[in-house]
Formats: sequence, structure tokens, C-alpha cells
Amino acid sequence: MILSPMRFKNFVWPYNPRVYSITFERKLAVHKVPFGRHKIQSLGQTRRVLKGEGEFVGEGAYDTFKALASVFYEETPGVLVHPVWMTTTAWFAGLELRQRPRRDYVAYSFEFWEVIDGTGDTKLAVRAAGVSDKSSGDGQAGEWCTVVRGDTLWGLSQRYGVPLRQIIALNPGIRNPNLIYPGQKVRIK
Repeated sequence: MILSPMRFKNFVWPYNPRVYSITFERKLAVHKVPFGRHKIQSLGQTRRVLKGEGEFVGEGAYDTFKALASVFYEETPGVLVHPVWMTTTAWFAGLELRQRPRRDYVAYSFEFWEVIDGTGDTKLAVRAAGVSDKSSGDGQAGEWCTVVRGDTLWGLSQRYGVPLRQIIALNPGIRNPNLIYPGQKVRIK
């Protein structure tokens, strides 16, 4: 299988990073109740973190790293397109040289923090994933809804009386059906 290259803002990796990991975290609170029992309360998801390592090799490898570093210095989040994970809005949170750079070889590591706080930055990821407010991309208008915190595709299928598989088929830009964002537009019919 040939994977598309990883992209962030205007930087496209010449070849995908060698290693990456994704960390998901949920904050929980424990409330004690009588007789040694307890109740656990979810305080919600925190950021997801994508970390990885890679190399740039060949003539101009250090120049490629400098181009990546210039994207890191930008003070705004951007659209991160990962070949396996998903398209999301993220902050470029860390960039590290793993050894003394050479002109033809640079080993590096990186870290991205996903934006999921509902401030509107997720709209960048929605647009990048191919979801539009008025059409499905084939020119057909349909019934759309705006995702609010706590929504799931299954919940939307129950609310609108539409089979889940139909919603998934109508939204090919949603790469992970288990993950939708507040503010995201989802085609229902």
C-alpha cells in the first residue's frame, strides 16, 4: 500500500516519518462514597499528541529540515494531514534535532498537539477533510447538522432516524467514524 505524504500547513514531507505514536488521554475525577466505594467522573478528553521520528537524507537534507523548522516558528495552528491517522487541526509543539546535522543527513523528532477545544480552529480540519456546509462535494445539496460536544455519528443516526452506514457513506471526509468534532458539519441525508 502506498501512503500519501504527511503534510502540515505548506510543508510536505519528502517521505513519511519512520516512527510515530499517538497518545489519547481522558481526565478523570474520583469521588469517594460511603463504605469504601467510589464514583468515577469523566472530565473530558484532553489534547491528543502525535509524536514521531524521521530522517531527511540526500543532498539538501539540512535545507529540508530548515524549511520544516520555519513552519515550526509560525505562531498559529494548522491543518495536519497524517497518512494513517486522520486530518486534524494541530499546533506544531516540538521539533528536535536528534544528532549533529549534516548536509546530506538529518535525524529529527517532532510533536503535534491536536486542537479539540471547540474554539473554531477545528473548522480548518473540517475543510481539509472535504466537508462543506452546502454540498457533499458532488454538487448535491442535502440535510446537514452541526456537531455539538458529546455528539457521535451513532447518536446522530438515532436522532435523525437514519442508518449509521448511510451517514458514514455520505461523509467520506470523516476518516475516523468514531471521532467527530464540535462545529463540524455532517451530512445526514
